[in-house]
Amino acid sequence: MTYEITGKTKLAALLGSPVAHSISPQMHNEAFRCLGLDYAYLAFDVQPEDLETAVKGLKAIGICGFNLTMPLKLHILPMLDELTPAARLAGSVNTVIAEGGRLVGHTTDGIGYMRSVADAGHTIAGGKMTLLGAGGAATAICVQAALDGVPAIDMFKRKNSSWGKAEEFCARIEEETGCQIRLMDIGNDSQLAASIAGSAILTNATSVGMAPGTDSSPIPDSSMLHPGLVVSDIIYNPRETMLMKQAKSQGCPCFNGLYMLLYQGAESFRCWTGQEMPVEHIKEKYFSGGALGGAARKQ
Repeated sequence: MTYEITGKTKLAALLGSPVAHSISPQMHNEAFRCLGLDYAYLAFDVQPEDLETAVKGLKAIGICGFNLTMPLKLHILPMLDELTPAARLAGSVNTVIAEGGRLVGHTTDGIGYMRSVADAGHTIAGGKMTLLGAGGAATAICVQAALDGVPAIDMFKRKNSSWGKAEEFCARIEEETGCQIRLMDIGNDSQLAASIAGSAILTNATSVGMAPGTDSSPIPDSSMLHPGLVVSDIIYNPRETMLMKQAKSQGCPCFNGLYMLLYQGAESFRCWTGQEMPVEHIKEKYFSGGALGGAARKQ
């Protein structure tokens, strides 16, 4: 099918830093092409201090919507006219829908993550989650996991100036979902080891291990991991992070963030176009042979 930019082409975009490695443009533009939609998706490297200017410009030119990646998922909040219920709970936004001059913030990260868990062949409802990080992706994952039946989540973060805000988040989600949520210091190795020992899944929602810092891991010692523990990393560059290497050395099934990217993108695509992304085609074209941890994936 011919795919051309026209005078009526609608624009969608990705804002964040870095974004040069992202495969979101290929994914969305291929989906537009497959469905014959007159849309185009571009990536823009935007720092937090420039976000307001960028958003005003995109709004002025009539963008249909945009995604946000690190480090902008929290910085966008004051610039929005409305939040969806999921975004309100998470306190972060990765998808903005432009409707009638208004900007509506949504989060599809949690949906994408939980679908990626299922795609990897795992069921985690009923088991505890150890969640590393408290940023935009982590809060979205926490909310969706709680809504989907995970009964207990230990959220680990640095004990810094945002600790109080994270405590408020955990208390709110526990009250609204009934999931038991504990906030813990990621610098406390004994607490981290104890949490992992009692968990069904360990999820890294920090940027530790992302290129170019590929020699780093969010856990100090692979002996903290145990066979049967599912290990997931929302990072997909590199496709095998140091955490995943540690997991494999301990016999743990593991997977990276590529399918989270796919499924959160599919939900964003639906928000902007009202149509379903051709997920199986996109998966085959861009995600085969590296999204999951090879033999560690359940069949």
